Amino acid sequence: MSRRLISIVSPCFDEEDNVEACYDAVRALFAREGPLAGYDYEHVFADNSSTDGTAARLKALAGSDPRVKIIVNARNYGPFRSTFNALRHTKGDAVVPMLPVDLQDPPQLIPEFVRKWEEGYLRVYGVRQKRRESWLMRFMRRRYYWLVNRLSNIEIPENVAEFQLLDRAIVRSLLRFRDYYPYIRGMIANIGFNRESTGVDYVWQRRKSGKSKNSLFNLLDQGLNGIISFSNVPMRLAILSGFGIAIFSIVYGAIQLAINVIYFGAAPAGIATLIVALFFFSGVQLALLGVLGEYVSAIHSQVRQGDVLIERELINLEPLARPADEWPQTPGRL
Repeated sequence: MSRRLISIVSPCFDEEDNVEACYDAVRALFAREGPLAGYDYEHVFADNSSTDGTAARLKALAGSDPRVKIIVNARNYGPFRSTFNALRHTKGDAVVPMLPVDLQDPPQLIPEFVRKWEEGYLRVYGVRQKRRESWLMRFMRRRYYWLVNRLSNIEIPENVAEFQLLDRAIVRSLLRFRDYYPYIRGMIANIGFNRESTGVDYVWQRRKSGKSKNSLFNLLDQGLNGIISFSNVPMRLAILSGFGIAIFSIVYGAIQLAINVIYFGAAPAGIATLIVALFFFSGVQLALLGVLGEYVSAIHSQVRQGDVLIERELINLEPLARPADEWPQTPGRL
């Protein structure tokens, strides 16, 4: 009887001090005496065109271990696009979509993921109950999850990222998305199977080596993408705000008219008209921009496709074979 295969995806960029530790931690799980000794595995590293020695170290690992598979991107496409593309190369019966090489998400949790998967759960996600980071970042993350869950029609569990185990059935559904900027945790939540999902609590650790490549700008960009990808509420709020301001300006105009009739000459001629006109047309403009945004969003959803990224090099992997009608704008590999 063949052993079941577990795929683990690790995106990286300028992490030459961490890739070997990540490889060793995963290999120990599947070693003869490890907790996952009864499973086969593949470890797919997605290198975002690192500028240090990351790619060279990964190639050395792949040369001695065929279970290490490497994708070297043509440029830095960011962690989410790189991870989503790597998912397309996985072949496992179950897949860990993202195990960052900095090991802030502990690989030691994967055996528990697998155990619950074997119990029948299609999705087992890690829940960051504690974070080794500043109180300000913890507060901002809580507010962000609160906002996303109230603006969108899906529910993303708080403190849940891409560190989870997905059954192949969910991975197949996930890969049907044709999103140029994939918000993976939102896409997974959008698929559903909530009854077949469960969480495992853990502590999100501080990095042991190097610095995070996620700048504040990148975090804001990822956060806005998460909101825009699964919600049109902000645009509809613009419509409501526009109409609200327009109505307020009409009411204000009526009050101002009454004041000028009762107290003739209370304000210089034309000032009241100017104020009313300013509020009214500002409201109309916001309303029209909101309506236009609805159409732009619909068009955007239709045309936002094409290949996620371009691969410079594949090691221990074969190029993907795609049907002629899939990813129609794919430029191919270099």
